[in-house]
Amino acid sequence: MSKELNTLLITLYVYLDDCVLPGLGWSRDHVRGRKPILSDAELLCLAAAQHLLGIASERRWIRYARTHLAGMFPYLSGQSGYGKRLRRQAGLVAAAITALARDVPSWGGDLRLIDSTPVPCAASRQAVERSALAGQAGYGYCRSHHRWFWGFRLYLFCTPEGMPVVWGLARPGLGEREVFEALLARDHDLVRAGQVIVGDKGFAGKDFEAFIAGLGAVLVRPDRRDETPRFGSLGSIRQWIESVFDTLKGQLTLESHGGRSPAGVYARVAARLFALAAAIWHNWLINAPRKRSLTAYDH
Repeated sequence: MSKELNTLLITLYVYLDDCVLPGLGWSRDHVRGRKPILSDAELLCLAAAQHLLGIASERRWIRYARTHLAGMFPYLSGQSGYGKRLRRQAGLVAAAITALARDVPSWGGDLRLIDSTPVPCAASRQAVERSALAGQAGYGYCRSHHRWFWGFRLYLFCTPEGMPVVWGLARPGLGEREVFEALLARDHDLVRAGQVIVGDKGFAGKDFEAFIAGLGAVLVRPDRRDETPRFGSLGSIRQWIESVFDTLKGQLTLESHGGRSPAGVYARVAARLFALAAAIWHNWLINAPRKRSLTAYDH
């Protein structure tokens, strides 16, 4: 493990334990019964380390952690216990993502990006029929890669460098505008008046633009061929959100999440977003030139 990742985990642990978890009303003794030997802050740091190192398999990760991270995490459960604990604490992981987002300078910025990307959950008809996700996941088409998939779509509302602000999972058959309306209506306090929200052509529509305007923000998207030019192609800005998804899929193994239940998929996606948020947060802290770069932490 690199010294940069070691520094990130120590800094993250102190921040979570001293500032984030107490503010969320979370403590080591919040669960009835025997106190867990692995604290919540340690669990979050362990999840961040797993995905920053690009280890998708929880079984392989526990073997790796017992060999290389025993000094930092002396009390490690087995693969089953680790997975169950993450699923049980998925809400805490999501809350910690928001806490990290609030602690970076870009939180006060006026630019936000929105888009969605596929989260495949099965690759064969037999797996689809046996899956515990049947009835919640569905088929969808990925225009970027010209392929069909079965699973969910990840809907992400983030800062320009990729810090997650609002996110959620939904069936691919639902419209992007409808899903984002539901997400932003639920977390309307995370949208500030005067912000500019950049999306793609799929967000065209007077109703959605009126909804964003009702939040006090402005929707900016590429012009369609059948309308009066307003903003141009926005190609360079649109690449920012694509590069965020590329980081999630390439370095953080989003499409290899391995979730087999709704709770499992949600927890595994949340853990990867938390790893991304932790790296961006730490890069702001040390004033790294590229805020979304994970290179220093992936070995």
